[in-house]
Amino acid sequence: MTHSSVTGFTHAAEQAEQWVNELAQDLGWSEQSAYRFLKSVLHTLRDWLSPEEMADLSAQLPTLIRGIYFEGWKPSDEPVWERKKSDFIICVRNSFGYELDVDIDRAIKAVFKLLDRHISHGEIVQVRNSMKKSLRHLWPAD
Repeated sequence: MTHSSVTGFTHAAEQAEQWVNELAQDLGWSEQSAYRFLKSVLHTLRDWLSPEEMADLSAQLPTLIRGIYFEGWKPSDEPVWERKKSDFIICVRNSFGYELDVDIDRAIKAVFKLLDRHISHGEIVQVRNSMKKSLRHLWPAD
């Protein structure tokens, strides 16, 4: 492996760690819980976006976060047509697991804020606008 390959891999790992650490700090959680929750929200978001929007968002994710985003994705699966806020929350909770002390709305908002900090404004607007209004309330507007 060349030096630049190792440097690139190290940088990718540092970016992913930064995202997880920021989320853990925002929520007051352990890094392990923050990672699990980030993964749950990213998978749910991925499955609820159109294929075009899903691809556009993925292009702006750091390399290792993009790997998490696509982990377990099966393009042949039927898209989710029901897009109510409560269904999104249930999908996240089913993926993350039920923990009594987790304010799921607040935690989802924290992931969306994390994306706001790291993804271009134009892409965030497109993703947000592709969601039902009730779900957009979880995604803080500027």
